[in-house]
Amino acid sequence: MSDSDAPVFDTIAAMTAESLARCGLDDNSLLTARLAALVAVDAPAASYLMHIGPAVGAGVTIEQVQDILVAVAPIVGTARTASAAAKITEAVGITVIALEAELEAEDDA
Repeated sequence: MSDSDAPVFDTIAAMTAESLARCGLDDNSLLTARLAALVAVDAPAASYLMHIGPAVGAGVTIEQVQDILVAVAPIVGTARTASAAAKITEAVGITVIALEAELEAEDDA
């Protein structure tokens, strides 16, 4: 058993760090590939939430996200594409709310 209070999160973080260390893609390409993979596996909204902030930070645009959905739709199907669009919208909304709260806290300080 792990000494950590969050062994699952720690494992995911370690896997992600190892993946980043071994990947030669630039941040934008890496995050667009990961978003496409999330669509393919019909990932939950929480998975998108973990990637939307870094994707925006890497310069991934809304247009690129839309292009990803268009590109994978013939492969993954309508249901997964529509599901992903809704989950991405939810994750973006949560990210915006969190950023607004952070900015408000900075203004109050």
